[in-house]
Amino acid sequence: MEKIQMTTPLVEMDGDEMTRILWKMIKDELLLPYIDLKTEYYDLGLEYRNETNDQVTVDSAEATKKYGVAVKCATITPNAARMTEYNLKEMWKSPNGTIRAMLDGTVFRAPIIVKGIEPCVKNWVKPITLARHAYGDVYKNTEIKVDKPGKAELVFTAEDGTEIRELIHEFKAGGILQGIHNTDKSITSFAHACFKYALDTKQDLWFATKDTISKKYDHNFKDIFQEIFDSEYAEQFKAAGIEYFYTLIDDAVARVMKAKGGFIWACKNYDGDVMSDMVSSAFGSLAMMTSVLVSPTGVYEYEAAHGTVQRHYYKHLKGEETSTNSVATIFAWTGALRKRGELDNNADLVAFADKLEKATLKTIEDGKMTKDLALITSLENVTVLNSENFIKAIRDTFETL
Repeated sequence: MEKIQMTTPLVEMDGDEMTRILWKMIKDELLLPYIDLKTEYYDLGLEYRNETNDQVTVDSAEATKKYGVAVKCATITPNAARMTEYNLKEMWKSPNGTIRAMLDGTVFRAPIIVKGIEPCVKNWVKPITLARHAYGDVYKNTEIKVDKPGKAELVFTAEDGTEIRELIHEFKAGGILQGIHNTDKSITSFAHACFKYALDTKQDLWFATKDTISKKYDHNFKDIFQEIFDSEYAEQFKAAGIEYFYTLIDDAVARVMKAKGGFIWACKNYDGDVMSDMVSSAFGSLAMMTSVLVSPTGVYEYEAAHGTVQRHYYKHLKGEETSTNSVATIFAWTGALRKRGELDNNADLVAFADKLEKATLKTIEDGKMTKDLALITSLENVTVLNSENFIKAIRDTFETL
């Protein structure tokens, strides 16, 4: 069979640990046999990020702006233990946080629905899409650890030299400090992205923060969303028969647990990080969640919503067999290939992405799956496959479609 041709490359961001192993398997088994794959490759593995002082992450984001579509493998955000393990020069920032800040985008995450994997929350009958703000807060924070008594202040110095100064805390002994920020520009982009996505998908939009406690920071999010909705989207939402409403984050959690699904839940950066894992796990598995970063300029970066599967990687290094779910990483590739095909009017590439997703789901529905799904499936007499054989089983299914 003649390979499908590409006219514009994807930006390919390789990653860490077990997902890096799966990345190569997916390319070798599911992509390269069928596509003349064109990518501009960036190694975002922790060793190379350390070697380049994280410049490679910045370069990959710039390339994404240039080409318009990227696909990213899961990467390590180092903590103190990783500093020692990888002999790092410093505790590098989250590469996802860096890329999201540079693209000023919003992350939309939705569960991958497959027959035989029922949600833990029995009343969820439709997907819940998480819209996660992708800039600022703890992901662009500044932190100080203090070891003596003293006064901590929050200070803003304007360009004209005037100051705003607020006391944070008078320390009697050691403690910790964290400074976070956001911008009206980024919050505005987030709001527009959420309203447009809701209209495109004809789903209700929920937005939640903790403005009763954070009366300036969180309240600013609430106010910007409401002003933009009232001035630009209220009539469009009414015509589409969908609803926008704001509520507190704790109220939203309670509502979500009793809802049927089929809506978009917009969250600030950290809330979206946590809640997307909760939703994806409750729908079946952390490895069954799509994730796409969409910038205001129409740039798309696709990735898996989960981490690097560290525990499986250590088993792999010992030569032990693993059964690691690669579905979300496969769907990151298919999402990026489909978008590349749409932008380039490459119908063959779009059709390939659709077919590979269908083959992936059919493989599971036929009873061939990884261990995490076998533990929760309602299907009987399933076959548990190791990491490599699951990907090969998808290829076999693909060949029969």
